[in-house]
Amino acid sequence: MACTDAPRLWCALRFSALVRSTRVTLRAITLAAALCCAGLARAAAVPDFVPDVDPAQSACTDFNAWANGRWIQANPIPADKSRWGSFDALAEKSLNAQHDIVENAARTADQAAPGSIEQKIGWIYRAAMDEAAIERAGFDPIKKDLAAIDALATHADVVTWLRQAHARAEGRTFNFGVSADYKNAKRQIAFANQGGLGLPGPEYYSKDEYAKLRTAYVAHIAKLFELTGAPAEQAQARANLVMALETQLAAASLLRVELRKPENQYHFVTVEEANQLTPHWDWAEYFKVMKVDAGIKSAGGFSLSQPKFFAAFDQLLAEAPVAQWQAYFAFHAIDGASPALAKAFQDEHFAFYGKTLNGTPEQEVRWKRALAAVNGSMGQALGQLYVKQYFTPEAKVRAQQLVDNVRNALKARIENLDWMSPETKAKAIAKWQTFLPKIGYPDKWRDWSGLSVTPDSHYANLRAARVFNQRHQLAKIGKATNRYEWSMTPQTVNAYYSPSTNTINFPAAILQPPFFYAKGDDAINYGGIGAVIGHEAGHGFDDQGSQFDGEGNNANWWTAEDRQRFEARANKLVAQADEYAPLPQYPDKHANGRLTLGENIGDLGGLNMAYDAMVKATAGQPDPMLDGLSRDQRFFMNWAKVWAGAIRPEAQLVRLNTDPHAPAGFRTNGAPSNMPAFAKAFSCKAGDAMVRPEDKRVVIW
Repeated sequence: MACTDAPRLWCALRFSALVRSTRVTLRAITLAAALCCAGLARAAAVPDFVPDVDPAQSACTDFNAWANGRWIQANPIPADKSRWGSFDALAEKSLNAQHDIVENAARTADQAAPGSIEQKIGWIYRAAMDEAAIERAGFDPIKKDLAAIDALATHADVVTWLRQAHARAEGRTFNFGVSADYKNAKRQIAFANQGGLGLPGPEYYSKDEYAKLRTAYVAHIAKLFELTGAPAEQAQARANLVMALETQLAAASLLRVELRKPENQYHFVTVEEANQLTPHWDWAEYFKVMKVDAGIKSAGGFSLSQPKFFAAFDQLLAEAPVAQWQAYFAFHAIDGASPALAKAFQDEHFAFYGKTLNGTPEQEVRWKRALAAVNGSMGQALGQLYVKQYFTPEAKVRAQQLVDNVRNALKARIENLDWMSPETKAKAIAKWQTFLPKIGYPDKWRDWSGLSVTPDSHYANLRAARVFNQRHQLAKIGKATNRYEWSMTPQTVNAYYSPSTNTINFPAAILQPPFFYAKGDDAINYGGIGAVIGHEAGHGFDDQGSQFDGEGNNANWWTAEDRQRFEARANKLVAQADEYAPLPQYPDKHANGRLTLGENIGDLGGLNMAYDAMVKATAGQPDPMLDGLSRDQRFFMNWAKVWAGAIRPEAQLVRLNTDPHAPAGFRTNGAPSNMPAFAKAFSCKAGDAMVRPEDKRVVIW
């Protein structure tokens, strides 16, 4: 039932603090009353925003603090998490659903059809939960690997061992995988990329501000050596060797912001050309060991993506002492296996990567770590079971409608741009026409018949799955690109855009409240999943995606003048993000506007697209004023609710260097502050912090 005038006025007076920073206007009092009375007039499938609002804040000064302040206070970060927010809460819901599935699979695995995904999932989970067996094994599962490393005597031995490690899907020093050819996206080719570092990025090995973290990392390396029986002095000496080698690799590595550029992601060479750059590393022999030589030959070569890194890697192969390579290989063998070894190894791994690096006080409970092992091994198979129980056909149909409407809004925005020439617009529309939306889960599920696992060997299961999954991926080299394949599991609370396939992908698990209500209010859905849909579509036209055409090729479809106009607008968004300092205790630490540019373009364009789509979808319909909130207010309130959250300072510091996403507070505020519709919805005025000045307001798509 609707609120009466009397309680509305009482609520307005009670919550007058809500408007004290925005001037006490009739509209502001009405809004305050509506927020208070929301609890008296709940509507079906509408989230309750009122408890989250902090009346001491102002929507026009800091929308995130106002809309999410009380939620953040009432939802402290769990002890086993480095952050907590709406995304994480929904992910936890997905984990609980998956937990039920794998527990049932483990109970019934022995009676399940032999070789079925139910049996394999059940056995992987059961073995991962058998802590007694894992403890008895100690570090036995990797003793043969460590003995083989100890036996290395020459640089030729080092090269041979490294090839074999890669073939076991235990890559060291560099990363090797498969993706679409940047110049011919219809085919899959191999990519060799920089890697081999244990710290979050190259800058951690040189900047003074990370000196203490480097010391802690060396101590972590030494501790792992000690756990395998090395005397303390020897362990420390080997740890120093590892750090020295990684420091040299880091000096030749590109920073993450540099890796955003397509020209730093792709460098196609023949095998002969690659061998000239790395005379001590024979790529032809490597490809034979990896069993991809036929695919490489079919493709005519591969991407040696960061030549400077591989030149340094080759030099180290020739010049670094064998003992140094032994220390490096041994440490990464232990470190990579630690989560699957005895408790002392698990605890040490968490002590550094969880506590020291991210400030997380406690490890996750065992079942969550066991579930992570299932997802890492057979994630798509688990997704097959997940969607049977948790994703309805009706939800898929409604989601498809939203996708279509938001995509159409993007087309209209492109057609109406005042800064882009007709020539470039035609190319942009051509790209738009080739978008492939994928919703919920794959049309065709993977075949798992070649994977062999047991109910009683956790580490052996993980290794078998790694090899199986690597073979599945590498078998694509030289073959046609499959646009319908997913790189994210259905149970993942996320979404993504792939520039090489020009697809936008929305897993089943994100198609739930607060993002999506299958039978819910339009404003809520467009402010939540609608903005996510727009965000992913916007990636097709961000600083990276705009350098790929509709076929997925890295190709320039812009006039020079239009590209300059795009860059000028993007630079204003860079400047806006650069201003944001998320940690009061570290006022000099700011978001990296260049690193987060793609995500921020996605947010800004996506929210605008979603708003336009909502307006069109509801044209001619009266505003129902659900809970006393207008349609526009509900739209922006759910956008804020999606990004509600907090993060530990240690984790935020790492993410400022490594995460292409801006901090959650900026994501709540950044895009709306550039939208006149937001200012109108909340009666914000020129000069308010949530109203960007005209000369700084960013409009791109």
